[in-house]
Amino acid sequence: MIKALVFDFDGTIIDTESAWYAAFREAYEQHGVELSVKQYSQCIGTSLCNFNPYEYLMTDLSLPIDREEFRKAVQQRHSELMEAEEMRLGIKHYLDSAKAAGLKIGLATSSSTAWVEKYLKQLGLREYFDCIRTADHVKNVKPDPELYLQALDCLGVKPDEAIAIEDSPNGSKAALAAGMHCIISPNKITSLLDFDPSLYRVACFTDLDFDHLTTRLFETTQMS
Repeated sequence: MIKALVFDFDGTIIDTESAWYAAFREAYEQHGVELSVKQYSQCIGTSLCNFNPYEYLMTDLSLPIDREEFRKAVQQRHSELMEAEEMRLGIKHYLDSAKAAGLKIGLATSSSTAWVEKYLKQLGLREYFDCIRTADHVKNVKPDPELYLQALDCLGVKPDEAIAIEDSPNGSKAALAAGMHCIISPNKITSLLDFDPSLYRVACFTDLDFDHLTTRLFETTQMS
């Protein structure tokens, strides 16, 4: 029986990820460097350990760029692009439906608490979440399962009683490693990446009825 939904944030609730890629790609182009989706994908849904787009031009390519000016320019461009972004379709319905059904609602994200809280307040969603776990709460972010395991413990549910709502390969890997059910709805950028073929995938959250998601989609798995 499903007792909880645990949402990813960036790219899932609102598509901050496509805006980040666009901002970095434009900044790289100004210095004559192409930033591919494949290269940038190393930091989507996880930390900047494998690829730090703020540092790469200076550290790996040795370009004479002022780090602070570069960072500010990218962040300013991201803010401009985000002005046109809205909550992804279907998310509000899932949240309202989960509340009405008495399900617990969690959020597990590799981003910082300050980043997430800012957007949740802007979107009017903060009150929906019974538990929030961010990069500030764990030693290892996604694809490590630590974020999801902490969220499950906080919500008081077993892994097979919860569904992770994700958009990225790193996020879905974390959810599966935690033993959870998982559905994915990639955004413009993550739709170009490779996912575990066993995952249930929808183009938009509105394509999957909430009642079907919580009572029938994983019925076979629950009974086995």
